[in-house]
Amino acid sequence: MSKIAFLSGVAAIVLVQPAAAQTTRSAQPAEIIVTAPIQQSETDVLQGTSVLTGEELARDLRPTIGETLARQPGVSATSFGPNASRPVLRGFQGERIRVLSDGIGSIDVSNTSVDHAVAINPLLAERVEVLRGPSALLFGSSAVGGVVNVVDTRIPRTVPENGYRLSGIAGYGSAANERSIASAGDVAVTDKIVLHADGSYAKTDDLRIGGFALSRAQRAQALATAATGAVGEDGIDFAANAAIRDRLPNTASETWTAGVGASIITDTGNLGIAYSHYDSLYGVPIRYATQEGQEQEAPRLDIVQNRIDLRGEVETGGGFLDRIRVRAGAAEYRHFELEPDNAIGTAFYNKGLEGRLELVQAKRGVWQGASGVQYFSRDFNVVGDEAFLPRNSTEQVGLFTLQQVNLGAIRAEAGVRYERSSLSAKTPTDDARFFRGDRQFDAFSGSAGASYGLSDQWRVGVNVSHTERAPSAEELFANGPHAGTQAYELGNPDFKLEKSWGVEGTVHGHGDGYSFDASAYYNWFSNYIFENQVAPAACVAAASPSGRDVDLPCFQYAQADARYYGLEAQASVRLARIGGYTLNADLLGDWVHATVVDQGPVPRIPPVRLLGGLEAQSDRITARAEVEHSFDQNRVSTFETATNGFTLVNASVALKPFGVANPTSLILSANNIFDVEARRHASVLKDFAPLAGRDLRATLSFKL
Repeated sequence: MSKIAFLSGVAAIVLVQPAAAQTTRSAQPAEIIVTAPIQQSETDVLQGTSVLTGEELARDLRPTIGETLARQPGVSATSFGPNASRPVLRGFQGERIRVLSDGIGSIDVSNTSVDHAVAINPLLAERVEVLRGPSALLFGSSAVGGVVNVVDTRIPRTVPENGYRLSGIAGYGSAANERSIASAGDVAVTDKIVLHADGSYAKTDDLRIGGFALSRAQRAQALATAATGAVGEDGIDFAANAAIRDRLPNTASETWTAGVGASIITDTGNLGIAYSHYDSLYGVPIRYATQEGQEQEAPRLDIVQNRIDLRGEVETGGGFLDRIRVRAGAAEYRHFELEPDNAIGTAFYNKGLEGRLELVQAKRGVWQGASGVQYFSRDFNVVGDEAFLPRNSTEQVGLFTLQQVNLGAIRAEAGVRYERSSLSAKTPTDDARFFRGDRQFDAFSGSAGASYGLSDQWRVGVNVSHTERAPSAEELFANGPHAGTQAYELGNPDFKLEKSWGVEGTVHGHGDGYSFDASAYYNWFSNYIFENQVAPAACVAAASPSGRDVDLPCFQYAQADARYYGLEAQASVRLARIGGYTLNADLLGDWVHATVVDQGPVPRIPPVRLLGGLEAQSDRITARAEVEHSFDQNRVSTFETATNGFTLVNASVALKPFGVANPTSLILSANNIFDVEARRHASVLKDFAPLAGRDLRATLSFKL
């Protein structure tokens, strides 16, 4: 039986499970999705969605947002070591995924390279929402793959009932000797003014792994090179590289954040502002040399971001509009890539501003909607030995609207977005290799869909979308070496808009004792932008005006047609009630197939995955055991290697020591219990940096 048929069969088996008895946690009233101009139930969203909050968020919490979400359907992670891991949605990453902080971009450079961390600390998250697919187009054309929105409490939304509220979380993870603590508090200084403060600190050692650092193929290559008697640059010992195991050198980290905020809150609206500081120093796993001539570096990144956020909402009192919302954020970001002697090798500077104004219409019979405008600007500069981009700026203005009709059993919606992007490359006068000039793009995107209620518990839907995305500055203007990805990257300033058509079908079922959600999708791309390894001559010619040597593999951005399709499903069913416990079983699976037409497979596409769990719940104790299996990924591009499958076994116990009415909880978990060697195919560094080995974790959280 093929993997696809197996996954489809499992989903079908779960779908027809009888709606046996009463209520499971998964069958509680569906989550309300707040990452949208019109808040709606998860069962009414026409694309795949996930919400992570409460106990589940605390259990899955990791130092990066990518690893925190990696157990959600349709989600993988870039896994560039334990400190830089961005979400991968349906095989899309980088410029096709938006990572938001309470509805506004993270304003960092994590989209530029996989070794750059997202400047969002999951420790302070109240909830995380994942919108997969083009439902996220209202947040920008670069969200064609989806949106991850991390919602925090930095700008208070409500007045504390007792005049104050305090929350905190502390954790320990054995795999990296991870110590973390975070706390947030609000105090009402009047009946309308609320002040906020928060902070966090996390420190890790080098990550413990379940086996060798190098994959089997890379170890064989290193040993073969060593057998010739070769000694690498700076005395590299190839045999010693092949023998590295149990610990992943150069992966220690230290991160701290602090923030303050204030809100004015009335019966008809609120207005708040916040300031936050993010500071992180972390190491990137070493890409060990396995052949003569290869360089071997141990880079560390020193990140600082200072950010100001604004959020407001006011009810209009009736008429055509129900309320007006405003959200804005501005940040200055820099990071230094440090040499072994702590000298700054390359510096990245980024100044960004993003704002949204949303006009939410009053509900008029069966019709409601929202419209708005979004503005984004970025000034970006790279200085130093590995400046692979010229100084550049990006400015985007977007107009959007979303309209919905609720006819009971039939619900329909349509949305459109127009976006103008202006990009400018400002070449240094002493470096002739870079393009100098401006590009402008006008992008039109839209979607339309409908859902039908088969019953009160079941709803099916279909959505058709068209998206257009302007190329990024990196895709247009890159011309230089990038040590983080071990590539000389070469863009193309003549690129056209990337366009796609997509169709997606969904099924939602939530009832007494069961829950089921599934999506199937197909996307047709034209002018799809991708990186392809080419002969070194292309990069040598591009670098020649500067006289720069090209000693890395040459990767050139190109455009072609592409096809993405796949499916994802998640289900839960109650099996029994024994004493005061309810026993539930759950299963999720996902699969994506992606091809560049006439070229071959899209690189770094996650393989088929299944994750199943058994969970026993009572008022005070929740015990869970789960097995996650990722299949082999042998469908690879010409410049990547296959990835062996792996199976992870995890277990956890969540305790409420002071009873169900008290939100204090203690979660004890064991992850990768059998200490297996696991590598994510979506990771550029997967042949040199496996996932964590056995990891025993303890997490204590409270709210007052």
